[in-house]
Amino acid sequence: MTLSRKAKLIIAGVIVTPIVLFALFTFSALNWTYSHGERAGYVQKFSKKGWICKTWEGELAQVNMPGSLAEKFPFTVRDDKVADYINASLGKRVALSYDQHKGIPTTCFGETEYFVTAVKVVGE
Repeated sequence: MTLSRKAKLIIAGVIVTPIVLFALFTFSALNWTYSHGERAGYVQKFSKKGWICKTWEGELAQVNMPGSLAEKFPFTVRDDKVADYINASLGKRVALSYDQHKGIPTTCFGETEYFVTAVKVVGE
């Protein structure tokens, strides 16, 4: 028994359509920025993580006043040059510029929705 050409096209469409839609959604989530901002504090955790997709994951401690509890800001870095600069500035007060990308469907691109794009040391 052979499948007709029309049946083969329908089966191919059923298989290919969800893959294409997933790829388009992922592309748009990674390229459109929901928000952009800057946070200042001390990087207290920073490491390259992941089983298959390795990303730099970190945590910024934001201290508003001496003696107060620090607010933690989790972030992801996809650019190795930015990661190198963060590693070189550990222990110093830094300002992280970030883009927020909502709706990323998998943690393969990063564990957070905040992607750091630039780093500068402040208060020296």
